[in-house]
Amino acid sequence: MRLEVSCIDRVGLAKDILEILEGYGINLIAIDASNQGFLYLQFAEVNFDVLSELLPLIRKVEAVHDVRTVSFMPSEQEHYALKTLLKTLPDSVFSIDIKGRIRIINESAVMTLGMAEHEVLEEPLNHWVQGFNFARWLSEPLVLAQATRVNIGQSEYLAEMLPIYLPDENDKTILAGAVVSLKSPARVGKQFNALQNQTTGFENVLAVSDKMKEVLVQAQRMAQLDAPLLITGETGTGKELMARACHDASMRREHPFIAINCAAMPDSAAEEELFGYVSGGEVVKRGFFEEAKGGTVFLDGIAEMSKAAQVKLLRLLQDGTFRRVGGDVEVRSDVRIICSTQKNLAELCQTGEFREDLYYRIHVLSFHMPSLRDRKVDVIPLTEMFLEHYSQQLSIPIRRISAPCREHLLSYAWPGNVRQLKNAIFRAVSMWDGSAELTVEQLKLPSYAEGFGYFDHQFEGSLDQAMKQFEASLLRRLYPAYPSTRQLAKKLGVSHTAIANKLREYKISKQKGM
Repeated sequence: MRLEVSCIDRVGLAKDILEILEGYGINLIAIDASNQGFLYLQFAEVNFDVLSELLPLIRKVEAVHDVRTVSFMPSEQEHYALKTLLKTLPDSVFSIDIKGRIRIINESAVMTLGMAEHEVLEEPLNHWVQGFNFARWLSEPLVLAQATRVNIGQSEYLAEMLPIYLPDENDKTILAGAVVSLKSPARVGKQFNALQNQTTGFENVLAVSDKMKEVLVQAQRMAQLDAPLLITGETGTGKELMARACHDASMRREHPFIAINCAAMPDSAAEEELFGYVSGGEVVKRGFFEEAKGGTVFLDGIAEMSKAAQVKLLRLLQDGTFRRVGGDVEVRSDVRIICSTQKNLAELCQTGEFREDLYYRIHVLSFHMPSLRDRKVDVIPLTEMFLEHYSQQLSIPIRRISAPCREHLLSYAWPGNVRQLKNAIFRAVSMWDGSAELTVEQLKLPSYAEGFGYFDHQFEGSLDQAMKQFEASLLRRLYPAYPSTRQLAKKLGVSHTAIANKLREYKISKQKGM
């Protein structure tokens, strides 16, 4: 039971109210005083009859204006507001006393240390955090706020230390301890970019591996050029992310960036969507190349573009003009074109599925996005980045990655690349069960074997059948690049007779036009 007493400050007021409570055998649990003319009382629940007698008696006390029941005390509201704030903060936060011992710790800090809360309270923070002596800092004659680099195990953090000063009876301040906040390097980088508002277009691209660093160097150079750019790579490798980064780092950054999924456009509508439509001499629809005036058009999955649209795109690349569907007016377009594909365009040119002249027009500048299995060094940093991002988004503590989970992440083939990893982490975070660690089970990754694809644990079949399946898959992938039995045999280190027999057995033949 909690009461709010509206009153005028008077010496002995609280004593008079406590005497009334004592008369009913009520023990006071807590009392809050406010300088806004309110007194708050908390005591055990009483029945309605007792409360009906109690409230009028308190109202009769001198200097009391009114009294009513309330749901919480101000101190309770402050306590739970602080608790909620600490719980949702992505950074690890500690409150320490003047000896450097932990008094309060939030959930992110508990998970960072890998300990239970009761195991760390009243223990020195330096048991876990190395690189700064907290007790020595708090014993200095004048304790000032500081920021420094510290370590927990092999992980590095930026520590921000703020001293806590409390007023004493003589209106002086007494040092009571400090609040310590730990930020990861990735989080510090994001905050710095946001503060400085300096975006290069590539700040969201994580690159730890040498392969990805090399791609970033190429992309940053090509971003400044205005020639067509072709980005190749498997599905989910981040081709659109890199295309957008190139636009943001270019001179066209102030103009539109329009991304178009060529595979999602029906052949009948592709030309109208891209180039616009005229009926009766009136422009019914402006195409994407007009909408993006001065900016960048990103054609995702360029291999899926219809033949008719390929012809018009070729002319646009040749002389910078096009005609709307149904129109006869030449429209000049000022856009940069960036294309992406996960298919081998050179092979598609050989089979007649893609125009060879267009291929050479869009292939002026190019770089290849490596698959995640070719940049395994990036897997754990990417996982940590996605964990932090989605934990902040869903306001839950950031979890550690368990040792078995790390091993599984590094050994998994990742056929869906970074997109698959990102989706797996989002699913695991959104289904958080309160655990301190990210586990293999929470990722729910389907089993996958390189060369075979996804498979069921109840696989039925012999080893010979599995090997034949792998052989057939490998030969189908290599034959277009080595289109003769002798070339393919040399590549695989076997006789051309053996290769010819295998091709015949698996019914693999040259594609028309090869």
